Amino acid sequence: MDLIDKKNYLGEVSLFEDLPEENLRDIAKLASVKTFKKHQVIYRVGDTADDIYILLNGIIKIISKNGEGREVIKTIIHPKSLFGIEHLSGHATRMNTSKSIDKDVICLSISAESFKDYLKHNWELTERFIQMLGTRLMYVEERFESLVFKDARERIIDFLKDNAKSFGRQVGLEMLIKHSLTQQDIANYTGTSRQTVTYVLNDLKRQNQIYFKRKSILIRDIATLS
Repeated sequence: MDLIDKKNYLGEVSLFEDLPEENLRDIAKLASVKTFKKHQVIYRVGDTADDIYILLNGIIKIISKNGEGREVIKTIIHPKSLFGIEHLSGHATRMNTSKSIDKDVICLSISAESFKDYLKHNWELTERFIQMLGTRLMYVEERFESLVFKDARERIIDFLKDNAKSFGRQVGLEMLIKHSLTQQDIANYTGTSRQTVTYVLNDLKRQNQIYFKRKSILIRDIATLS
């Protein structure tokens, strides 16, 4: 991938959208391309947080382990998103583990220190970065409230609605979600069990609220999904 390709990709990321060509070119010069196979670990808890990543292709999950050693998915990263930004938040080491879900995962990697220096000299980008952190904090608070106050069925339905709104494709009244998640992944994300996910999805299918296959879920009408 040459400099022009990297610049073009960066221009599609919301954080960098509409930045002057000169700025995109400067950031592209800092970036190197990294590829990962399916289920490959990108970094682990405790690793030095010396790079930030921008996902170009594929899906990444950010995970940790609970007290019983079970995987907990904290967030799912889709293309055109930043992840691995601990260094910019004042942490020298990784707080979580990141792992590819898809095959052919492609990222841009930028030295966290170099990006931090660049932010110091570009207030517009710094302001955007702060807004991004604020949005992510609100998302974390909403997930916490969901885990505390909602039952398993509600959490699974929230997962479907959130993914449909963020990454779904409208087909008439229906919404198509293409994904690479297993039912165990959905369980690890929603704080439920795989058996519960299977039951809820099958129940929604029996009610003709959704139709699903291995890598896609079709929501008949997101407004009435319950």
